[in-house]
Amino acid sequence: MTDLLYSEEEEALRAAVRDLLTDHCAPAGVLARGESGTPFDRGLWKSLAEGMGLAGLLVPEEQGGQGATHREAAVVLEELGRAVAPLPYLTSALVATEALLACDDRELLARLASGRTIGVLAVGLATAPGAGVRTVRAENGTLSGELTGIADAAVADVLLVPADDGGLHAVTADAVTLTPQVSLDLTRPLATVTLTGAAGRRVGDFGPAVERALRAAAGLLASEQLGVADWALTETVRYLKDRRQFNRPVGGFQALKHRLAQLWLEVVNLRAAARAAADALASGEDTDLSVAVAQAYAAPVAVHATEEAVQLHGGIGMTWEHPAHLYLKRAKADSIAYGTAGAHRTALAELAGLQAP
Repeated sequence: MTDLLYSEEEEALRAAVRDLLTDHCAPAGVLARGESGTPFDRGLWKSLAEGMGLAGLLVPEEQGGQGATHREAAVVLEELGRAVAPLPYLTSALVATEALLACDDRELLARLASGRTIGVLAVGLATAPGAGVRTVRAENGTLSGELTGIADAAVADVLLVPADDGGLHAVTADAVTLTPQVSLDLTRPLATVTLTGAAGRRVGDFGPAVERALRAAAGLLASEQLGVADWALTETVRYLKDRRQFNRPVGGFQALKHRLAQLWLEVVNLRAAARAAADALASGEDTDLSVAVAQAYAAPVAVHATEEAVQLHGGIGMTWEHPAHLYLKRAKADSIAYGTAGAHRTALAELAGLQAP
């Protein structure tokens, strides 16, 4: 029987990450960075990735990493989601790292594991596992083309670019042109990447590498969505206990109790689905099925939880100064990242052999 409960080591990891984010990633600071157009906090990234060594969680020890599993990475993502941290942890330490683990480039993998190099897989954020990916043209050792919707490209040191020769090519950031795209989520900016005769170094075949990366991304994204939803529930309950109306706590009204109870059930179920996906990725058993289940459920719950947080906070929840909108935007953006809930339900039906009506 798979044990989905958190181990003592995982809880210790959670506490350490939460302490760091509490000290260095307050909502007011996140909002201020988002408004500045440069949300990335290099100091916080250095503490998390280099100081704590979390950039190399998924990398084997003999290759310069921590040799941990997707379960530990999922715990980190929960806390990053709970803080809507403007860090490229998902895109670099997980997605790009997973792609490189399927290739044979230990030098670049070790650089990403150290945290001193940020890597980004140049595949649109909305790309689902199993879907076709857009490629650029490879000719005479150079790459040319345009890729859109690339998350965290603006802070990347190296991009992993799929090309029409079947290869995944490492391209330095200074060899491409970046055009910022309007993104609903201020904490995870998107960009269009344009390559014009850019020099690239082939690190492996992009087919298996991209598929592995997207599957892990979809599965672990559910843990980030869990963190977002859990913050929304916890903060809404706390607010409704403190806010008084007609000389009694607002949370004492029966109608609100029912809404919070329903939301609690949804978050608990999301935790089970996210943990199952992380455990499946770690063990390699029933991976596709567990990932599809988690993502089919995660997006609607995260969006519902953050919408309830905005509404149940009343007037203050509608203001720009309150952080609720940051969580709502992250939940909305995550709902189309690495495949929509509908796309994953379709994949789940195919895996289970269910015919569409």
